Amino acid sequence: VQLQASGGGLVQDGDSLRLSCAVSGLTFSRTHTGWFRQAPGKEREFVAAVRWGTSNKYYAESVKGRFTVFRDVAENTVHLQMNSLKPEDTAVYYCAAGSRPPLDSGSSYDYWGQGTQVTVSS
Repeated sequence: VQLQASGGGLVQDGDSLRLSCAVSGLTFSRTHTGWFRQAPGKEREFVAAVRWGTSNKYYAESVKGRFTVFRDVAENTVHLQMNSLKPEDTAVYYCAAGSRPPLDSGSSYDYWGQGTQVTVSS
């Protein structure tokens, strides 16, 4: 199983970025893929998740209306479109895959990508 995250970078307040997570080696019909982030000195927190079989989507309150998670079935990739970025969104973003609920808990995920840095300057 491999998860390869990409797309991070340095942007300004209000800009957009799209993160991608290429997933391989999993049975997608029973898998959900989530995005988490961890800022320096802070706990890892849930950002968004999509249930692969139903495509139901879930978001943290702090990103609702600004971030969109969606999947590319043909490419086995899950994207996180981040709009209206704020300095408080600065963190290392990780994608993860798992098959247990709840989707907003890191302990529900068995596989993790390597993380990609997102920095939003004010």
